[in-house]
Amino acid sequence: MNFNNLFRAFDAVVAFRDAARKFTKPGTSSPQSTDSALAQAAVAQGLAGQIETRLTGVVVAALKEAFNRDHARLELERAQLDEQRRRAEEAMRLELRRQAVDRELARLRLLAGTALIGWIASIVMLALHYAGLTSHIVLACGWVLLLGALGASFNAQGRINARALDLRDTIDSPGLPLWLLVAGLAATAVSLLL
Repeated sequence: MNFNNLFRAFDAVVAFRDAARKFTKPGTSSPQSTDSALAQAAVAQGLAGQIETRLTGVVVAALKEAFNRDHARLELERAQLDEQRRRAEEAMRLELRRQAVDRELARLRLLAGTALIGWIASIVMLALHYAGLTSHIVLACGWVLLLGALGASFNAQGRINARALDLRDTIDSPGLPLWLLVAGLAATAVSLLL
């Protein structure tokens, strides 16, 4: 709000009012008749009243305009703050979603690595462990389960990457790769006992 203009307008109103009062007081230096002095005083008072009324209207209009400008500026600032808050909340949601996707992908990569190492270890066990047909069948089932865990983990990583951009979709952890890995490692361990 520009107070400088308001102060100037107020000073002008006060100056006009003082000038109007000088016209309403009869001068002591010039002798005039009472009737003509009263008539001049009434005319001067009417003129001063009109000027004062007009100036008051101008000051009130200037104040209203200043208040309206301030109100509009405050509304604009409030809208900008709301937009900044909304953007910050959206950025926070996106960051939390990105972190959830990263955690889930890291978990699935760990499962895939464990399945691959378990499969390689079972191949080494087959070469070193001379057992019967039952042991080889159980070991082959462990291989299938470990390779299934590896494939399911890769498949789940691809689905999570595809759904990562869809904000409405939730990131859930598929349990199949974990269960296939556990079953494959268990079958491999059992084959050692047979």
